Amino acid sequence: MPLRFTLRQLEYFVAVGEAGSIAKAAEQVNVSPPSISASIAQLEAEFGIQLFVRRHSHGLSLTAGGRIVLKEAGRLLADADALHDIAGDISDKVRGPLAIGCLMTFAQIVLPSLRMKFESANPDVRVRQFERNQGQLLEMLQCGEVDLALTYDLELSQDMAFEPLIQLPAYVMLPPEHHLATAASITPEELVDEPMVLLDLPYSREYFLSAFQRKGLRPNIAERTSDIAVMRSMVANGFGYGIANMRPLHNMSPDGKPLVFVPLNGDIRPLALGVLLPNAEHRTRTVRAFIDHCRQFVLEQGVFGTERAVK
Repeated sequence: MPLRFTLRQLEYFVAVGEAGSIAKAAEQVNVSPPSISASIAQLEAEFGIQLFVRRHSHGLSLTAGGRIVLKEAGRLLADADALHDIAGDISDKVRGPLAIGCLMTFAQIVLPSLRMKFESANPDVRVRQFERNQGQLLEMLQCGEVDLALTYDLELSQDMAFEPLIQLPAYVMLPPEHHLATAASITPEELVDEPMVLLDLPYSREYFLSAFQRKGLRPNIAERTSDIAVMRSMVANGFGYGIANMRPLHNMSPDGKPLVFVPLNGDIRPLALGVLLPNAEHRTRTVRAFIDHCRQFVLEQGVFGTERAVK
């Protein structure tokens, strides 16, 4: 008996089941909400069961039968992706889906250009991207929601592999009129009484504060933000200094005010930016191609505020 549903319909169903709404799923898979609604209706008609309970104020909830179908549909899609990988290995082609996570603090600097160059060179790859904080990226990798992530070597577990790309030392961000702005480098002792605008993200904040804690110091945290662009603007407007590892492409805040970047001279290690992915004996050709692409991109672009790429 021929199948009367498609893998694409299953993909839309799984996207809705995971997102909890057709609108969110439509954004993730880049199709219109009516197309997803039609696919769900066709699957319900084909299977003869209701997959979702529709609630106007709370989106969609899976029925008991829908949860069972969701689990099996996910397994079927994973098998189909594996078949793509096998075919790609045999044909020596880079193809199939690739879900990329990226640390939100530098996604705007790195990801769009890197992704566009990769897709232009590999048109048979279907890329989805997710910008998240470090804790969220680790969870998504462990749950298989992303294949790999561009991030720092912060709090990495033994079940993950990290492919380093470049070393990024810490620097202090200041407005040009600050009395430390002309220094060749700055120590935590010189900063301890100055107001600090802390980039308050999981694992990142612990890293920044460690520069002071190792010396028995407590910084004067005047402001906190989880958005690095907001931090740059707050620093430029005189709310305090900031600490970061990723320099922007120009010495301006998002609201157009100048910034100065001075190396932080203290007991704080540089962060390695790289590709994080689950440990596995076999990496698909697509994953291997993306890691190679990242290495070449870093060497050619020089967009990270340092030329010290990891060989």
